Amino acid sequence: MSEAMLSKVRKLLAQAEDPACTPAEAEAFTAKATELIARYGVDRALLAARDPTTDPVGDRVLDIVAPYARDKVGLLAAVAEPLRCRCVRRRQGNGFALHLFGFASDLERVDLLFTSLLVQAAHGLAATAVPVDDHPAAFRRSWLAGFAEVIGGRLWAAETAAASESGTPSVALVLADRSDRVQRRLAEQYPRLRTAAPRRLGGTGFGSGAEAGRHADLGGRDLWRQHQTGTATRPLTVTRRLGSLP
Repeated sequence: MSEAMLSKVRKLLAQAEDPACTPAEAEAFTAKATELIARYGVDRALLAARDPTTDPVGDRVLDIVAPYARDKVGLLAAVAEPLRCRCVRRRQGNGFALHLFGFASDLERVDLLFTSLLVQAAHGLAATAVPVDDHPAAFRRSWLAGFAEVIGGRLWAAETAAASESGTPSVALVLADRSDRVQRRLAEQYPRLRTAAPRRLGGTGFGSGAEAGRHADLGGRDLWRQHQTGTATRPLTVTRRLGSLP
């Protein structure tokens, strides 16, 4: 990402992260930042299709530490999947090491967004009171699940919109090929990978976490509404396409 665009995106995300920022302001700042990031991803993919040396397939490892390490992993997966990256979760102490695979430009986008969303999630959790009849840890885990679920849906919408608005008929084939190449790179290093089991969460924070995800608007369709009714007070199952070592 060029220094000028990177500076602009970081400024927008920093404004969205400010605790003094209203939900409407955070929505506008984050939506614009994500629009720029999505367009950048398509532009880099098309450039790399002409000259593969400009954007090689690579990998990096991120350390995810307690508290709520597994829930942070869920947020990272929600960001990585729409941006055509894949994750492998490895146990490390009281947290995890997340091995990310993707093209260099997409790994850069994941790192930038995940860092910002962690800050936004922390602010949202701090501003949300835990109901007196709920366990604090259970509430916060379900809150983070709701937040991640909405973020993932909005990122898929933003990426789809950027691809459809590119004006290049072959962009879908280019992006599909990139996803296939990332999957092959992961399979080379982890030939016997298994999918992580779904989680069963019983806290009542999913609805308010989803609401916070809506205010951290990432542009695109209002997919969070499908989770708004009836899910805030019952146990839920959270599934992510996340590889895990045996």
